[in-house]
Formats: sequence, structure tokens, C-alpha cells
Amino acid sequence: MTEQSRERFAAEARGDSPDLALLCLLMGFETDLDDAEGGIDACLVPARRALDRLAALTATAFRNTRCPSPAETAALLAGALAGSADLRGGPGAYRRLESSLLHQVLRRGRGLPITVSVVWITVGRMLDLPVYGVALPGHFVVGVGDPDGEYVLADPFHGGQVLSHEEAQGIAAEAGHPLDPGLLRPAEPLDTVLRVLGNIRAWAAARPEQARTQLWATELSLLLPRHPAQLRLERAELLVKTARFVEGAKEMDSYAEILDAFDPESAARVRLEAKAARHRLN
Repeated sequence: MTEQSRERFAAEARGDSPDLALLCLLMGFETDLDDAEGGIDACLVPARRALDRLAALTATAFRNTRCPSPAETAALLAGALAGSADLRGGPGAYRRLESSLLHQVLRRGRGLPITVSVVWITVGRMLDLPVYGVALPGHFVVGVGDPDGEYVLADPFHGGQVLSHEEAQGIAAEAGHPLDPGLLRPAEPLDTVLRVLGNIRAWAAARPEQARTQLWATELSLLLPRHPAQLRLERAELLVKTARFVEGAKEMDSYAEILDAFDPESAARVRLEAKAARHRLN
């Protein structure tokens, strides 16, 4: 991603109403999108056109329907997006970085639960349909309807299948969590973006040759107004792993200063890591 597109990402994340789809699309400049010709917006035209086509397809499905119930709305969305557009997950989705990149999901029609859900949420917003993200542990889904009234849960990864409360409980339990009512509330856009980046970080962490991918996902996470503090240490360690020893050591020392106030033992360990990083220059 160029400096300009990172600036655009940071500005959008700090705006009054962050655009979930735009933030996810801007991640593509870290991989195969190149704004050297035409600028950022020109590069995003194919993805925006794909979203427009999906919205038009979905609008057609709703053309002869008045005031559908949440269950009917979910069924119509599933028919358009999972049925006609064949947008869903797949057995190989978890093995591919492209499954976490929205522009690639729009190209390929396959993605992770969260990125396929982002498409549903975006199309819903474009058509003024009541669709929102629901961040179940281990498996992101969408809510359709009024979160304070009548709604259903749908699983875009599995073709828009409607989930019962018991099935949602099972998903949460499989991830080791009870189904707290707070988990069923609409997910905030920035929390969703942080989770997408967390998936990328986890994918890359399992593949040592992808340290640079983990680094950019960490750096984008740090541009969000809310993020885990330990990401600063993760970035420092990744800088060292990618042979940027001095920069990584400096970041470790800075993080250790923060730890001094409440965890001096950890601060001492981080300073030892910084010292070891500097020694690798010899």
C-alpha cells in the first residue's frame, strides 16, 4: 500500500461514519492493487462495479415484495447473493489470503465468513435493508431485521442459511464462549475491520515466510483508533523478523517504557529482546 492509501485508510477509520467496505478494499493495496496509474479511486472501480451489480441483482429479487419479514428478507438476500451470484465460503477459503481481501472475494465469489458477510452488509446498506454484522466467536454472521425487535441470524458463508438460537449457541460454544446477549448486538465497523486484520495476522503467523504480510496487517490495525496495545510489540518483533533491527529495537524500548508503570518484569524482558535485536546487526 502506498503512503497515500494508508493515509486514506487512517482518515476513513477516524471519520464520523467509517465505511466498512472502503476500509476492507483499501487493504488490497498491500497486496495486488497498485494506485500508480489513476489513483486510489480508479483502482477501486472494478470492486465498486461488482458491488453495484450485486446490489442491482438483489434489488431485482425484492422488486415485487412489500414489507418483507426479517426471515423473508434473509431468504431473498440468500437467493440473490448466495444463489444467483454464487457468493459463499468454500473448503479452501481458510487456506488463502485472498479470502480475507474484499476485492478478491468480489472477483472470486469465495471468502471467509467475515468477508462474505461484509458483502451482505454493504449490499444491505446500498439498498436500505436492515442487515448488520454479528461477531459470533469463531464465525462471523449477519443479523437481518431489528436487533432490538424481530430479527434472524443468517450465515452468508454457508449460503445464507438461517441460524436458530441453539445453532448460534453451538457456534459460540465450539469457540469456547457462552452466547452472551452482547454477542448478538450489531458489530461496529471498526471492530469488524480489526477482526478482518486479525484473521490476516493469524493466517500469516502460521506461515513464517509471510512475516511481511503479518507486518502490514499489524500496521493497519495500529492505524485504527481502537486496537490492542500489545500490537505495538507485535509490530516491533515483526520489524526484527524482517531484518529491520534498529527500528524494531527502538519500538521495543518505547513499548517497554509503557510497561514500566504496571508490569516492570515484562518491561525488562522486552528490553532484553531489544538488546538482542541490536546485537543481530553485528
